[in-house]
Parts: sequence; C-alpha cells; structure tokens
Amino acid sequence: MSVSNISLIGMPGSGKSTIVKKLARALNFTWIDTDLLIESWFGTSLQEIRDRLGNKNFLKAEEFIVLNLYVNKCVIATGGSVVYSKHAMKYLKRLGPVIYLRCSLEEIKHRVSKNPERGLVIEKGQDLSDLYRERTPLYQSYCDFVVDTDKLSVNQCIEKIVNWIQHEKKQNKK
Repeated sequence: MSVSNISLIGMPGSGKSTIVKKLARALNFTWIDTDLLIESWFGTSLQEIRDRLGNKNFLKAEEFIVLNLYVNKCVIATGGSVVYSKHAMKYLKRLGPVIYLRCSLEEIKHRVSKNPERGLVIEKGQDLSDLYRERTPLYQSYCDFVVDTDKLSVNQCIEKIVNWIQHEKKQNKK
C-alpha cells in the first residue's frame, strides 16, 4: 500500500486532534485538522459556525473543505461528522488509508464534558449516546484500521498505527 496521506475519523473526543500532530511527526508528514480549516474559513469557532449555519449547511461546509484538500504526505484529522458525507469519505479513502479512532461512550462523554462548546452536529432531542450509536456503524464501514484510544496512551496509539502502516507496505510488496 502506498501511503501518501492518512485520515483520522472518530467521535468528538476520540483523540483525532491530539494524535494527528504526533502521528505526522512520527511519519515525517504534515498535518491538517479540518475543524481548524473550517474555523479559519469562517473566522470564528465551530460552535458559532454551527449555530449560524445550522446542521445541514454546516455539513455542506465540512464536505466542501474536505473535497478541496489537495495534500500529499499529510495526516488529516477530520471533524466527527464527516462520515455523514459519502462524497467526502470516498475522497478521503482515495487520498489514503482511513483510521478509525474508536473510544468508549463513557470516555467520550468524559472528554466532551471538558469542552461542551465544541460545535457538535447534533439534532434537537439527541444526546451524545444517540450520536454515538448513529455514527459508530459509519466509522466502522469507512475505516481501513481501528485503534482503541481509550485503552492506549497517545504514544501507544501512534506506535500501533505506524506498525500497521509498515505491515501493510510489506504485504503489498509481496
């Protein structure tokens, strides 16, 4: 497998924004966080953008940002809601492997409670448990590899991903 880019998907609080930087350093890649790109594009916080645009238009903006990434040797941390766009996910898979950073619901709730104004794309009447149940099958369907981030340290997650990439490269040379 030729790894020109790696995309990280997972629930808010799964560790994408933390792991992206260290993984990029370990691979000698650059990194992008699509949530930060959206904030830069609009000039304000994700929460304010979501409040202003509403969920549907926020998802369109997120899809637009992803579909306009032209990168090489880059680790991409995506927003947790990117899996709602089939087009964005197909594009990310063309860019390289997609890694699902899986985390238990209990740990997600704990981590998200530290930053409740994080711009979650959640419908009225839904809670984090509903979002978790809705998104988990999507993350699983799009990923090439899974890392359980609540069971491993950040460095262990990086090591697991790097080892998987090296194994995949060897398999494809055979």
